[in-house]
Amino acid sequence: MRQRTRLFITLLIFFSGLATSQVVAQQQIDKDTLQVMDYENPKEYVIAEVTVSGIEYIQKEVLVSLSGLKVGNTITLPGDEVTDVLKKFWSQGLFSDAMISAKEIRNDSVWIDIYLTERARMSNLQILGIGKSETQDIMEKINLKRGQQVTADIQDNTIRIIREHFVEKGFLNTEVEISLRDDTLRVNMVQMDIIVSKNNKVKIDEIFFTGVKDFKPKILRRKMKETKKVNINIFKASKLVSDAFKEDKKLLVAFFNENGYRDAKILSDSVVFVEGSDKLLNLYINIEEGNKYHFGDVTWVGNTKFPSELLDAVLGIEKGDIFDQTILDERLFIDEDAVNGVYLDNGYLFFQLTPVEVSVEEDTIDFEMRLYEGDIALINNVIISGNDRTNEHVVRRELRTLPGDKFSKSELIRTVRELANLGHFDPENIEPNPIPNQADGTVDIEYKLVERATDQLEVSGGYGGGMLVATVGIRFSNFAASRIFQPKAWRPVPSGDGQTLSLRAQTNGRVYQSYNFSFVEPWFGGKKPNSFSLSGYFSKMNRNPYAFYSGGGNENIKDEYYSVIGATIGLGKRLTWPDDYFTLYNGFSYQRYKVKDYPGLFLVDNGFFNNFSFTTTLGRSSQDQIIYPRRGSNISLSLQITPPYSLFNPGVDYATFPDEEKYKWVEYHRWMFKADWFHALLGDLVLMTRMQFGYLAHYNDAIGPSPFEGFDLGGDGLSGYNLYGRETIAQRGYPNRSLTPTDENGNKSGNVYTKYTLELRYPVSLNPSATIFGLVFLEGGNAWYAIDEFSPFNAKRAAGVGIRAFLPMFGLLGIDWAWGFDNYPGHNEISGSQFHFTIGQQF
Repeated sequence: MRQRTRLFITLLIFFSGLATSQVVAQQQIDKDTLQVMDYENPKEYVIAEVTVSGIEYIQKEVLVSLSGLKVGNTITLPGDEVTDVLKKFWSQGLFSDAMISAKEIRNDSVWIDIYLTERARMSNLQILGIGKSETQDIMEKINLKRGQQVTADIQDNTIRIIREHFVEKGFLNTEVEISLRDDTLRVNMVQMDIIVSKNNKVKIDEIFFTGVKDFKPKILRRKMKETKKVNINIFKASKLVSDAFKEDKKLLVAFFNENGYRDAKILSDSVVFVEGSDKLLNLYINIEEGNKYHFGDVTWVGNTKFPSELLDAVLGIEKGDIFDQTILDERLFIDEDAVNGVYLDNGYLFFQLTPVEVSVEEDTIDFEMRLYEGDIALINNVIISGNDRTNEHVVRRELRTLPGDKFSKSELIRTVRELANLGHFDPENIEPNPIPNQADGTVDIEYKLVERATDQLEVSGGYGGGMLVATVGIRFSNFAASRIFQPKAWRPVPSGDGQTLSLRAQTNGRVYQSYNFSFVEPWFGGKKPNSFSLSGYFSKMNRNPYAFYSGGGNENIKDEYYSVIGATIGLGKRLTWPDDYFTLYNGFSYQRYKVKDYPGLFLVDNGFFNNFSFTTTLGRSSQDQIIYPRRGSNISLSLQITPPYSLFNPGVDYATFPDEEKYKWVEYHRWMFKADWFHALLGDLVLMTRMQFGYLAHYNDAIGPSPFEGFDLGGDGLSGYNLYGRETIAQRGYPNRSLTPTDENGNKSGNVYTKYTLELRYPVSLNPSATIFGLVFLEGGNAWYAIDEFSPFNAKRAAGVGIRAFLPMFGLLGIDWAWGFDNYPGHNEISGSQFHFTIGQQF
């Protein structure tokens, strides 16, 4: 007869330092029959069921899986398997109690229950002892959420994060304590209080160096970027942060290495609080300099293509120079004009160069430069990827690395520059990737590109000439005229061929209207980099825009206006001499002016006037990219010239001619020189220097300067409306047109100007969707009516700060604050504080 037996086994594990465990078992049989499990004779059972109880938040299936107990497997009771299961749960740190019980044992089968008690969860958190803003910063860092379990690890980690936060700010003695209180309203919930005591901020009173002979302490202190002693420098606080100090010690060692002490090392460092103070400490750094080394003899081994004398000259290191491993690496491998460039620019892609120290005697190191030159590598395939919108032929026509050519490092770099200056791709993400095929002596080159938006929309309002002017313009910088008859290409306009189409309109309603368009094809004909440009424009300014009636008649008030219509056509060419950074542009333009009873704007009040001119510009541009150039230059010299009509009639006295006849065909010659230089000083910190000069001259003194041409200097360069022929020059620190001189009739007319700019730039973001950089500048400039008044050092000075943001949709936007140090015509006091805005231009 089968006897029904019910067995209840409770196993409790208590962990101490050695993770010991104790198992308690109790067996109960019907009524007063009691049997105790025999621990000396364990027995195997088949697991019939595994359940989990006592849990509210964690999925029970996950816990069963974590236990490793599976239905159908065998388990020995009593045995180590039970102990191991409990160890797994304790190691999670999520439970305050864990028990395993046998709910039932029937024959050789056992029904197991795992009883777990979850650790308390947090119902509320408050941080005490610090301010509101500091509390917000801490809350973001510790990232504790309501309902989260409060484990010992979480508490330790929270204390560590808070201490590190304040230690980085100089509070080295910060104390953090966590207090847990039972939540009387919620079961198994606690309220957490974090008590923070920052104590006094600790600063470095002095930094002492021992073991140093050649360098003064102030020099060594300057080499540490973050670890500074107390001084008047408001931009760098005095504090001791462990991680930053480790990096500063590396900078110290690097400084000694750069000065010949290649064995230099920091033996120890220590801190001691200044006696009687808990706010100041002294930092002691013990340095072992070692010997100061110099370069000795440098010999070249394995060079058959280039003589040792040439390689020595390229290396640029002389015997006796202070040894610097960084300089050696840069001159051999890193600089654009490094030794490896001699080989890489001549196709020796597979060459190898290994500098070997062959002798170290006293303070002199001799080197042997061992070379494996290899064979010339020819370019096999050129792969273009990432040009999702730009047609591939637009990219390929800019390549300097073509299939069949010898590999050249400099041509690879030049290709990257040309692709960046197209403006269609993110210059920060152009990745040239040479793929050598040493087996057949070839190399594949892949150019990985990232397209960026280049089309621009301009919607703005400006104030100039005593009126508000609205502007709407659109510029397509990757237009494709060849696809205008393809309906599917209009998305929203045909694109991909690298052409530029610009449409722009300005209006003040009835007072002022201006319309212009331009088109540029950079590769006219498709075979050579010869550009073709065409533009047209029309403007009209009304003095009396409304028609008034008097009495019952139809007599209009006098109509007063001026208008200009014009067009320009030009051809540009990339030159190969003196080098292929040079370009030449030639263009013809025609303008027709009509002035009717409009005094004060020009030198003439009435008449029809014609302006036919030829412009030639010789330029050289080597800047590495358009938006944020770091190196290179952009220089141009241009001449705009009209036929010398008056010289064709030497006997005519033009002084007696009325203005309508004297200026019927305008004559002049205008000279312009502009130069920008870019220098990367440190990383992305760039120094930009700029110089400009302009001179408007005439052929005949009896006729004088052109009434329509000239230079307007001062302000932001945004006049609000266009006066074709007048060039508006920005000069920060002064109001618009304020530096333009006046002629004998009181009209503003600048015929000579000069301008100088020194600008320091640093990027905030180089993201192609928003390139942002800040700048500080010094600027000076002035304008004169006549060349004999020109004085290049009589410049109106200004200084200030600004920010620029290039947004692909809107172009370049900026704001500057400047302080003008001088007065200007009609204003006897210094210009003082001025704000300037810019849209789509550089100052």
